[in-house]
Amino acid sequence: MRTAVAADVVEFRPKRIRLVAGLSAVFLVAVFTAVGLLLGDTPTGVIFRTSDQVAMICLGVLLACGMLLLARPRVRADAEGVEVRNVVTAHRFAWRDVLHVSFPDGASWARLELPDDEYVSIMAVQAVDRDHAVAAVRALRELHRAATG
Repeated sequence: MRTAVAADVVEFRPKRIRLVAGLSAVFLVAVFTAVGLLLGDTPTGVIFRTSDQVAMICLGVLLACGMLLLARPRVRADAEGVEVRNVVTAHRFAWRDVLHVSFPDGASWARLELPDDEYVSIMAVQAVDRDHAVAAVRALRELHRAATG
């Protein structure tokens, strides 16, 4: 989604993975809660206590939180630079430190090309988002071109 935060500031977040991550998180919590509540005495002789049931529900919540991390990526850019927040890490780069914004053939997401053959993946701009990804790359390239001349 492209959101104007201030003048000449653009922000993009992935679309499909956010939907999939949210639905998966709800599903995980529901399944682990149902299993936790249905645990009890079984014909196998195994006895599940209340602590086992609570642990099962907590496990579902933890897995759901892990799934929601996939919805965290964001890229925010302005005239000075670009901030890339992926699943766990976040980096801020001045445009002068970025050689160009690319989306290699067959890649899952865009990336910032840096000096010395280094790059940083932009997980917020994903190939599965198609037109949204194209708009994001174009906007980032436009800001990069304006900043670097």
